[in-house]
Formats: sequence, C-alpha cells, structure tokens
Amino acid sequence: MHPAGSAAGTPRQRKWPSKRRIPVSHLGMADPHQLFDDTSSAQSQGYGAQRGPSGLGYPTASASPQAAFLADPVSNMAMAYGSSLAAQGKELVDKNIDRFIPVTKLKYYFAVDTLYVGKKLGLLFFPYLHQDWEVQYQQDTPVAPRFDVNAPDLYIPAMAFITYVLVAGLALGTQDRFSPDLLGLQASSALAWLTLEVLAILLSLYLVTVNTDLTTIDLVAFLGYKYVGMIGGILMGLLFGKIGYYLVLGWCCMSIFVFMIRTLRLKILAEAAAEGVPVRGARNQLRMYLTMAVAAAQPLLMYWLTFHLVR
Repeated sequence: MHPAGSAAGTPRQRKWPSKRRIPVSHLGMADPHQLFDDTSSAQSQGYGAQRGPSGLGYPTASASPQAAFLADPVSNMAMAYGSSLAAQGKELVDKNIDRFIPVTKLKYYFAVDTLYVGKKLGLLFFPYLHQDWEVQYQQDTPVAPRFDVNAPDLYIPAMAFITYVLVAGLALGTQDRFSPDLLGLQASSALAWLTLEVLAILLSLYLVTVNTDLTTIDLVAFLGYKYVGMIGGILMGLLFGKIGYYLVLGWCCMSIFVFMIRTLRLKILAEAAAEGVPVRGARNQLRMYLTMAVAAAQPLLMYWLTFHLVR
C-alpha cells in the first residue's frame, strides 16, 4: 500500500514492457506450439476445492473428493489393473481381426488420392496409350497406389459398385420398374457373379499350378474395374437410348479387355518366364489361355448385367 500523498503527487510513469522473448520454461508450458493452457487438472489444483470462509476465493487446505480418491492406493491399483485388461483385450481383438480380415493389407488398397483416381480412370478408358505396365516396388514391397497408377486398389471398384447400384435404381425408376426388391436383386447378382469369377480364377490358377503374387484382393480389384464401364454404358443409354448405350459400352468393353490382358500378363506369364518355363511350352500356353479367358469374360458380364436396364 502506498501513501495517499504519494498517490496524489507526481503521476506515475507508465512503463511499457520490453519485447524480450521469454523462454518456454518461464511460461510453464510444456509444448511451445500449445495454443491454450491445460486446465484439465484444475479440479485438483483448486477449482474443485472448498472456498475459504474469508470470501477471498483462496482454496482451503482440505483436498477434494477426487484428489482423495486418486490418492487411495487401492483405487490406483484397480485403475492400473483395468487399463492392463483393456490393453490385452484390444490386442486380442486386433489379432483375431487380422486373422480373418487383413485390415493392414486393406489399408494399402485404399491408399489413394485424387490424382491417382483421375489417372486410373483415364487408364481404364484409354489403355491403348499407356506403355509402362510394371508395378513399382520398394524393398520387395509394392508402393502405395497413390504413387503408382499400375498398382491395384479397392477404392475405385468399391465406389464403382455402389454407383452402379444407384444408377441401376435410376434406370429402373425412369422405366417405372423400381422396387427395393428388384434393386437388391440387382446388387446381389452383381456380387454373386464377382464371387464366382474370383473362385473360378483361383481354381484355375491352382489347376494350372501358377506360382504368382496375385492375391485374392488383387483379383477383386481387377475384376471390379469393369463397373466403371458399366456405369458409363447405362448413363449413355439413359441419355441417348440404345445407340449411346451400345457405343459407349462397346468402347468400354474393348478397353477393359486390353487393360486386363496387359495387367494379368505381367502377373501370370511373367512368373512363368522367371521360372524358366519355355514360352511355347504346354503349361505356358495354358497360362496364356487363362489370361485371355479372364479378359474375355469381362465384356460378357458387362453386357449381361446392364442390357436389361436400358430400353
């Protein structure tokens, strides 16, 4: 407290603070990039404590119930035991999920960006201009799809399948034939054909004894690219009738045939060359026929799943 005379005397000179940088340790902040102070522990620092009778707002020395609970060793032991059980349960669930559903592998197939999606769609519609079809590897592992347009992905097939079902519902609605049962039948039939394709190819690869790095997820990705052309054919059929449908679908069928030939050739025939199998050998001929059959089945299924949607 200053005397009254000094307060009424000479006016105080206002001192402006200097612009000196204060170290982070002086500010009491653990993170220099932290925008706000951490007030989560305010309960134990005085906000939850009882106020003193003086009314000045200072907390009394008595601890809050929360602090007393946390200070109890039995409670701390129970909390530690519960945390360990939760961690063990999470680890067990993750192991079982990875055993049946390869979540880590699925993350690779969805590692895409907008640039990759645009390039991949252009490759599906115009595969004739593409020259390098080799998949890039880094330390014996393929790079993520967003870094290599030749890598298979599941984002485009999944989105294309959903869009195909929606476009099919639109086509049925324009013809006054829409019903939830019919739309569900359309989606289930497309999934059934895809499942049959995958099983038939896996059985054929086993019978022909092809040692390839082509996985089941790769097959689902490659076989799911045909839905992109099916969407284009249906939309053109809705806009321009049968002529637009056949023109666009025909172009997409030829494109997917070339795309599958050039992609599967590196997956199936290249492994045969690496094994030293003669190019004109009987087993290599079977592999070539298998590649041609898989590629030829795509246009047939594209027509079978779309011709009844355009009238």
